[in-house]
Amino acid sequence: MTDTYRHRGLRRALVTALRGRGIADERVLAAIGAVPRHLFFDPGFEAHAYQDKAFPIGEGQTISQPYTVAYQTELLGLQPTHRVLEVGTGSGYQCAVLLQLTPLVHSIEVNPVLFGRTRQLLAGLGLGRPDLHCGDGSLGLPAAAPYDAILVTAGAPALPPALLRQLAVGGRLVIPVGTAAEQRMVRVTRETADSYLREELETFRFVPLRGAGGWRA
Repeated sequence: MTDTYRHRGLRRALVTALRGRGIADERVLAAIGAVPRHLFFDPGFEAHAYQDKAFPIGEGQTISQPYTVAYQTELLGLQPTHRVLEVGTGSGYQCAVLLQLTPLVHSIEVNPVLFGRTRQLLAGLGLGRPDLHCGDGSLGLPAAAPYDAILVTAGAPALPPALLRQLAVGGRLVIPVGTAAEQRMVRVTRETADSYLREELETFRFVPLRGAGGWRA
């Protein structure tokens, strides 16, 4: 698939809609506008790509709703020098958006089928060069820690301790926390080596976070 004038027009309309829903960070909106979301869909489902909704991608997972992607990304407050860990690579769309804001993106996916598919897709799109890993994202990626920002794209029953430990002082963790059916978006800022500020925000519904720090299979 290619990125046509029609696709770019649909992205501009999507950005306008997200701005109307309260997304105010123009850098985040520009990142949404820069990433061709339809390239993360099978061609037969391209008509759904620029609707503000989640969509199944197989393996029991979804590509997140654009509003959710923008909302979580905005909460991180990213700068170009920030080191980011994304937990749950999924389709790769959120990862591609993060790469428009900083090149220092690490992403980890627990599902080997999705990991293989998405690694190949991102390599061919030319939207950046993330450091991709297959493994238990609820345990983070200690080898590259600490991170200025950690973004979790699946719902957790509680804050994973490993992710808190890998957050740099001043860094932010954005994660949906709650039941398997509904979660509250939580932003945790590491204020000192031993203290964290927790903020509870809007309600969302995510697929479950799998792994030692998430929901057990």
